[in-house]
Amino acid sequence: METLQYNTKRKQLIIPEYGRHIHIMIEQAIAEPNSEERNKKAKAIIGVMGNLNPHLRDVPDFQHKLWDQFFIMANFDIDVESPFEKPQKELLDMKPGKLPYPQNYPKYRFYGNNIKRMIDVATGWEESELKDVLVFTIANHMKKNFLSWNKDTVEDAVILSHLEELSDGKLKVAATQLPLSESADLMRFKHKNGNGPSSNHSKPRKRNRKRY
Repeated sequence: METLQYNTKRKQLIIPEYGRHIHIMIEQAIAEPNSEERNKKAKAIIGVMGNLNPHLRDVPDFQHKLWDQFFIMANFDIDVESPFEKPQKELLDMKPGKLPYPQNYPKYRFYGNNIKRMIDVATGWEESELKDVLVFTIANHMKKNFLSWNKDTVEDAVILSHLEELSDGKLKVAATQLPLSESADLMRFKHKNGNGPSSNHSKPRKRNRKRY
């Protein structure tokens, strides 16, 4: 009877999703001295790996992915004939570069970077009714963000001047779209989305208790 073996004492799996048996089969293929037999075992292992993921058989380059994972689990130390180019260990070991975080410092930070991106996109649109609606929506978002930063009310003229300044004078809310939404309506909409106390739950509900 074989003694029990704990996974903590076993060799760490390279791709745990395939399980230990696949890794053992690959180790046996590596130890196979005959080239022809080694190729047969490699193809058989690829077939078993494919059967473990039948829903991916129709995915493009699925076989290519299986062979790449086969070489990775073999630690790139196996000589077999692959229908695809063997992956390079150096490329997989390379550390990814750092993400380029935005380092822009807008003049009105309380509007956020997304508002500035929306303004930049809107300036490239052709004049149309749809653009008027977009500019009006941006102005309302600016007003809502302003109210999040300053709880007091804000005049539409302030928002419109900031919009014109941030767009370098290219965006103006159409006269037919004015005035902007009321401050109370914007704050109420914000509360309904879970970003503040809702007026419907400002007062505790009274429970009717039965008296016996």
